[in-house]
Parts: sequence; structure tokens; C-alpha cells
Amino acid sequence: MARTGKRVTKSVRPFRDAEVTQQQILDAAEQEFSRHGLNGARMGAIATRAKVTTATLHYYFENKESLYKAVLQRPVDEVQATLGQISFDDLPPDEALKQIIRIAIANEAKNPQRQMLWFQEASQNQGIYFKECNVLSLHEHLLKTLERGIKEGYFRPLKPFLALTHILSVCLFYFTVHENWKHLTPDIDRLSPELIEEHIEEAIAFILAGVKKYS
Repeated sequence: MARTGKRVTKSVRPFRDAEVTQQQILDAAEQEFSRHGLNGARMGAIATRAKVTTATLHYYFENKESLYKAVLQRPVDEVQATLGQISFDDLPPDEALKQIIRIAIANEAKNPQRQMLWFQEASQNQGIYFKECNVLSLHEHLLKTLERGIKEGYFRPLKPFLALTHILSVCLFYFTVHENWKHLTPDIDRLSPELIEEHIEEAIAFILAGVKKYS
């Protein structure tokens, strides 16, 4: 007699990976906060953009403030992870500086809205949340490179923190002003890979000309 048995069919149900869901929420929130800042951003708009319910949004992030803090922290962590893969102390200071400039610009090119995120934080909150992101640890690579370059005679005498501020301005203001420039030159895509590479090379040349010590 043939054996018979019931075929068990597992129910198929939507499954949303927690990490993927969090990233979708953070991506959507970053866009919303970049446009409206903490004060003007709406949780409902973030949920809609992330394609989740507001209940799901609050499951992962207790409130708008906690979500905002996570959005501000993410860029710092991402860049820190990239910088941490390179041993800058093993490079000549000018080569280390080139690497840092390239990483800074390439990262912003992938996320051009982030400069407006920081602008909104400065404008609305006067940096209250910014100070919690441990940004100075991120800039230690650049500060150490400048200090070593001055000590070893590669760079002229500089005030390292001021030099850091000027270098970041050269690298990143490009993305802050992009939303204005695009209307003046609508036929030019300044975020194209070709023009980003041009920006990188010009920024490197400009910055090195300013910091190098010439006999």
C-alpha cells in the first residue's frame, strides 16, 4: 500500500529585514530633514517616503528627535569607517592630504543633500545636535596630517584648525551652492562623475598650493 502524506505548504508572508527598513527610514528622513530641518520635518512625510507606516517608523525610532540624531550621526560614521581603512601616518603628509580631500568630496557627491542637512542644523538649532555627533573625531585625521606636515616641513606654518576649516570649505561648499548654480547653468550637470572628478583635482591643486612650504 502506498504511503500517503499531506504536503505542508509554508505560508508566505511579507518579511522586511530590520536593517533594510532602518536604512529606508534614514534615507527618507535625511531628505526630509535636509529640506525642512528638525522643526519643519513631518514624521508622516518621512513614513510615506520610506514606504512604511507611522507605527513602523515609531517602532524603530521613538520620536522625531531620536530619528534626527540618527540621521546626523550616520554621515559621520560612514566617513569615519572609510577613513579608518587607510593608514595616513604611513603616507607622506601631502599624499595623505590628497587622499582625505578625495574621500571628502567623493562622499559628498554621493550624498549632495547632506550639506543642506548641516546648514539646517546650524540655522535652526545653532549646532546643539551637531555637537553630539563626535565630528571632531572625524576631523582628527586631517588635523594630524596638517600638524605632521608642518612639523616635517612639507607644509608652511599654519593654524591647523583654521586650515581644516578652509580646506573643508573648498571641498564642500561646491555642494551647498549647487542648488543655486544649477539654475544659472542648467545645461551643466555639476554632479556628473566627470565634473566631480574635475572638482576633486582642482580642489587638490588649490589646497596644496595654499599649504605647501616652498623654499
